[in-house]
Formats: sequence, structure tokens, C-alpha cells
Amino acid sequence: MKLNERSLVFYATCNSPADNAGFLYKRGERHTAYHRRWFVLKGNMLFYFEERESREPVGVIVLEGCTVELCDSAEEFAFAIRFGGAKSRTYVLAAESQAAMESWVKSLSRASFDYMRLVVRELEKQLEEMRWGPDGGCRGCRQLPGSWKPKPLGPERSPERLPALPAILPKENGCAVWNNTPGVDRPPNTSSCSGDDGEVNSRPPPLPPRRRASSSEAGSAGAAAAESLSTFCRLHEQYGREVARLRQDWLERRRGPRP
Repeated sequence: MKLNERSLVFYATCNSPADNAGFLYKRGERHTAYHRRWFVLKGNMLFYFEERESREPVGVIVLEGCTVELCDSAEEFAFAIRFGGAKSRTYVLAAESQAAMESWVKSLSRASFDYMRLVVRELEKQLEEMRWGPDGGCRGCRQLPGSWKPKPLGPERSPERLPALPAILPKENGCAVWNNTPGVDRPPNTSSCSGDDGEVNSRPPPLPPRRRASSSEAGSAGAAAAESLSTFCRLHEQYGREVARLRQDWLERRRGPRP
């Protein structure tokens, strides 16, 4: 893994909240002596400083692919951070009290992204169970994307009882009749009369047929249109001559009397 030193130093010393911080005893890699260091846990990175007031960290441990467990050591309240692999280093740390050791072990065990991924999956599973319920029925909540489940049909939702709508609605006189769909309940028609058998006819009366214009009426309509056009032309010429005369009078008055 390639890390930028300046970015790590800034992240370690910035004012962002730390997941855990405190003094721990760290065993050296070459020498087995323990050194007291100030540790700061941010996300999946464990920084350690020589002193609490130090401006730069001495080192950093990336908590990915590791396990945190208790270990036997000369120091009391010791635990180890072990990484997988033959040449991987094991970090042995020791706390100052039992409570501090338990707090650090818990924080370090939950710092990796693998753990967070498991937590997110578990929360999604619990949320899905809360929304769908134990019987798989939706409780009025919008489902998560990718977590769709077929909703079982109850006796009131059986497909045999659902009305089947036709692909093309029936038409009467060119207009769609919406209440003629078979299987759809209609309000009772109180204005209709009862038959011999006492049943009320719920079908509305048919619409009257459209009246089509005859050839003679079409000819008279065309003649009326032609007559109105000729009338408009005559009026246009009459008012046009009047406007031209008035304009000529206005121009003559503007020029003034002739000498």
C-alpha cells in the first residue's frame, strides 16, 4: 500500500474526532522492551506518537485484514494485533488497566472496513425484515432497491376475483363508454324502470345517433360561405377608398393653402 506522508500527518493531527485515544505500552520489533506511546485511533488507522503533545506521529498501523486478541506477555493487560501472512508483523500492546484494555480491544476490532461492511449488511437485513414483516407482507414502506420480494396474494387479492379490463374499450357513436366494462361495479340507476322480473337495468340508454348533413345542406353551406366572402371583399374596397380619401385630405391640410 502506498501512503502519502503529508496526508497521514495532517489526518493524524487534525481536529477530526478520534474513535479512541490514550496511552499504551508498545513492544519493540527488535527489542522486547515496552515503550509508552500516545495512540490515536481514527477510522481504520491507528497512529502512535512519542508524546501526547508531539506534532507528528512515529508510525501508523492500518487495521485491515487483522485480528485483535489477548495474549500472554510479561506486561499485564496485554493484547496483540495479528495480520495474516507468514512475514506479517504482530503488534503487541499493553494497557494500563482492565477497562482500558477492553475498550481498546473493542475499538480496534470494529475499526476495519470489513467489520463495517458486515454491520451494514446486518442492518439492511433487519430493516428489510421490519419493512416486510415476518410473513413477507409489506407494511406500507417503500422497499429498498434490489431487495424486492413477491407479495403473497391473500384471499381478498386472489387473481380470480380481480376484474379483467379489455384491451380496447367499447365505443358508442365514436365515444368510449367507460361504465360498459364487464365485471366493474356500477352505481344503481334509480332513474330506470324495472322490468317484469323486478331487476333494474343498470345499462344507460344508448346515445342518439349523430346527425349527418345531406348533400343539399352541404351545398347551401358552401353558398353561404362564398356569399360572406364576397360581402367582405365589397366592404374592404369601400372602406379602403374612404381611408384613401381621408388620407389625401389630411396631406393637403398639412401642406397648407396653395399661393
